Amino acid sequence: MRDIAVFSGSAHPALAEEICAQLEVPLLPVRVDRFANDCLEVQLQANCRERDVFLIQPLVPPVQEHLVELLLMLDAARGASAARTTVVMSHYAYARSDKKDEPRISIGGRLVADLLSAAGASRVLTLTLHSPQVHGFFSVPVDHLHALRELAGHFAGHDLGNAVVVSPDLGNAKPASAFARMLGVPVAAGAKQRFSDDRVVISTVIGDIEGRDVIVLDDEIARGSTVFELIDKLRERDAASIRVACTHGLFTGDALQRLQDQPDVLEIVCTNSVPLPKDKWVPKLRVLSIAPAMAEAMRRIHNGESVSSLFH
Repeated sequence: MRDIAVFSGSAHPALAEEICAQLEVPLLPVRVDRFANDCLEVQLQANCRERDVFLIQPLVPPVQEHLVELLLMLDAARGASAARTTVVMSHYAYARSDKKDEPRISIGGRLVADLLSAAGASRVLTLTLHSPQVHGFFSVPVDHLHALRELAGHFAGHDLGNAVVVSPDLGNAKPASAFARMLGVPVAAGAKQRFSDDRVVISTVIGDIEGRDVIVLDDEIARGSTVFELIDKLRERDAASIRVACTHGLFTGDALQRLQDQPDVLEIVCTNSVPLPKDKWVPKLRVLSIAPAMAEAMRRIHNGESVSSLFH
C-alpha cells in the first residue's frame, strides 16, 4: 500500500480507524476549525502530493455539516496535488432524493453527486444506495458495494428450515431475492405506498408468510415507519417470528427502542456503515462490521484490481 494517504472527516472516525487497521496503514490527521462567522476550514495534515488519497466520510446527521466538511477536504486534496482522490462514503444520505415526484422539487441525489465531482472527487466508493439509478447521477467512476454477504453470514448460523426473507416493498425485491438465494430460503415482498416521510401504507404481503420465521431485509431504517407497518402486516398473517435486518441502521428518535419493545421481534441486525452511539444500543441489536469489505475494495482500487469480482 505504498503512496496511499487515508484521511477521515468527523462523521465516522471509528469506521475509518477500523478500515486503516485492516489495510495496515495509518489514519492521517485532519484539522477542522470553525471561524467566528460559522464557516469551516479544513487542513489535511499529511503530504498528499502525487499520492492516492482516500477520504472516509459518510453523510450522516448532521448531514449538511458533514457534506461541507467533505467538500472542503476534497478541495484541500486537489490543492495539495493529490494524484487521485477517492471518496469513501459508506452512507449516501441524499440517495433518497432520486426523482422528481412532485412539481418544482429538487433532486438532491444528483446535485450532491455533481458537487462532489466539482470539488475534486476522482472516484466514489459507496455502500447500498437507496435506489439503483443514483449510481448514474455521478460523472466519476462509482464502486457500489453491498452488505448482503455480511448479513447472510450472520443469519447462516440460524435454523433457516422454516425461514422466509421479506422485502418491505417491491423496489427492494431484487436485493432481497439475492439475499434469499444466499440463505437458500424463499422470498416475499410488501406492497407499499408512501404518502410522506413518516407515513407509509403496506396493503398486503405477497408470498407465503403464515407460520414462517421472517427475516425482514431493508436498505436502511431511520424512523422505522416502513418496518413497523410491515411488522403489523406480518402479525396479521400469523408469522411465527420476526428478525429485522438492514445495512444502514440510522434509528432516529426512539425507533431502536420501539423495535426492542416488539415482543415478536427476536433480533435487530445492521452494519456499522453509520455511527450508532453505544448508549442507544439495545439487547436485541447486533452490529456487523463492513470495514473488511471497504478496506478490501480500497486496496483493489489502489492496486488497479477488479472490485466487482468481490461479489462473484
